[in-house]
Amino acid sequence: MKILLLASAFNGLTQRAWIELRRAGHRVTVELALSAETMREAVQLSDPHLIICPFLRERVPDDIWTTRQTIIIHPGPVGDRGPSSLDWAILEGASTWGVTALQAVAEMDAGPIWSTREFAVPLGISKSALYNGPVADAAVAVIHDVVDKAQVVGFAPTPLDSIPAHRLRGRLRPSTRADDRRIDWDTDTTSDVLRKVAASDGSPGAPCLLFGEQLRAFDASPVVVLPAARARDGERENTLLSRRDGAVLVPTVDGAVWIGHLRRAGQPKLPANLVVADHVQPLPVATSEASDPDAGRDVRYRRHGPVGWISFDFYNGAMSTEHCRRLLAAFTWASQQDTRVIVLRGGDTFFSNGIHLNVIEAAERPATAAWANIDAMDDLCQAIITCTSQLVVAGISGSAGAGGIMLALGADLVAARTGVVLNPHYDNMGLYGSEYWTYTLPRRVGKDVAATLTTECLPVGDVEAAAMGLVDRLLPHGPSDYDDALLALAGELAGEGWQEALDAKTSRLAADEAEMPLEVYRTRELSRMAVNFFAENRHADLRRAFVFKEKPTATPQNIALHRHSIAWRVDLQGASVTNGPTATIGAQPSELLTPTPST
Repeated sequence: MKILLLASAFNGLTQRAWIELRRAGHRVTVELALSAETMREAVQLSDPHLIICPFLRERVPDDIWTTRQTIIIHPGPVGDRGPSSLDWAILEGASTWGVTALQAVAEMDAGPIWSTREFAVPLGISKSALYNGPVADAAVAVIHDVVDKAQVVGFAPTPLDSIPAHRLRGRLRPSTRADDRRIDWDTDTTSDVLRKVAASDGSPGAPCLLFGEQLRAFDASPVVVLPAARARDGERENTLLSRRDGAVLVPTVDGAVWIGHLRRAGQPKLPANLVVADHVQPLPVATSEASDPDAGRDVRYRRHGPVGWISFDFYNGAMSTEHCRRLLAAFTWASQQDTRVIVLRGGDTFFSNGIHLNVIEAAERPATAAWANIDAMDDLCQAIITCTSQLVVAGISGSAGAGGIMLALGADLVAARTGVVLNPHYDNMGLYGSEYWTYTLPRRVGKDVAATLTTECLPVGDVEAAAMGLVDRLLPHGPSDYDDALLALAGELAGEGWQEALDAKTSRLAADEAEMPLEVYRTRELSRMAVNFFAENRHADLRRAFVFKEKPTATPQNIALHRHSIAWRVDLQGASVTNGPTATIGAQPSELLTPTPST
């Protein structure tokens, strides 16, 4: 089928839909819903059999849905209506939720039902994690069901008003207001605060007053053991109990919560200790290390026999200079232990997305901050690549992009969780990239595919990544099942044959260094990055637009195939129906080692 995806953004859910539909053999093009006119143009140019809206905030023009089969993917169970579905689900403590495919009609979210899926809502999950996890999984299943039904002659969706009331899980709900999310440190319990922050995560954040300033809070987590020192009544607003790894510990009426990120109006979202930096120096007694060793930690180490397991979970996968240094310190310490394998396991939502654009944008000298960040990232990648005391396994447990993928490629084995989406490119941020990618990427996928991946700037699905050698193993999708399989895989590597594998790794590294020292790859990459950071405006403009969520002016040509007719005709002939690179487009393979300034 010819399918047009109409979306507000080419985000994780839209990318998964794009990947899976192409994998199923359909011809897919994308249009961002920037205006009613652009949507109309997209329909006219693409002439689709089916329009699917996987993530759409805007209203589809009447003349589109009345003449074309148009399906809205709504993040709520049957009967749920309104723009704040997930917010209310978390605020009201729903234990189960759903995704429903509705035919577009005049009344929002009131069309006939094509398909629906329900799922359990994990306790304490944030809106971002819920959307990128269970919601995305259910949405993909629903989209496949819709496409199958759309090819059945005579299929008719179920009118909403024909469904008995007792079968309707949801109802019409208004948009959430700031007051629904607002934190009152003097009256809200720890549970209240966690729920409000979780429901506001990603956007718009939970409003709160700290040190006389109105801020937005994100990334909250509970405290197991409270500090010995507590705020006295009346001082709660101006007291932080502790800080750790960018998070600050704020008292509630019955306990305390770690707040990982804060945002001032008109400023980027940042690690909390940077936003309230003037108030985090003279801190009272911290939590008990023995009783609550992982409180507020974004990097943790555990040993499982011969396997050293490093867990790291950086908010939105962004790694600042400090994040890179903390992870490098943990990796260095782990490499000095008498283990045989080191596992690097990222977060469930994101493994890593490379350098921290928000922290860079907020710096007094952004270019200098960016240089320090990429240098710290390279130090970490170098340590992983050159580790000859253990085998290293990268556990890509969540989606990854740019330098985050290249970080993983430095490991000896890359094991991805089924369903992850990878974006192994930098150019969408106006960067050439570093992290030794000109060494690690071509040796895995070949120079031609490496050039295609980094110039076409398209997402890659899990199956396609495994087929091209970008990842070595695909493991179960459920986080707990994934961890079990990842640990079992690491245990196998640590068993019989470990020494031979380690010797082979050491010999291969020595041969590669003899052919071209790793420092040459790094120097050449950084020479390009220096131009990007200090001599061009393109990266700064793209970074600013990303950080402040500026609306794009057009749909990128690489996904809007209907807007360049030659590519769309190629797609109609079936040459691009499978995801992943098939030809070298743009930079030639030789340019991987002899970079020239980008334009």
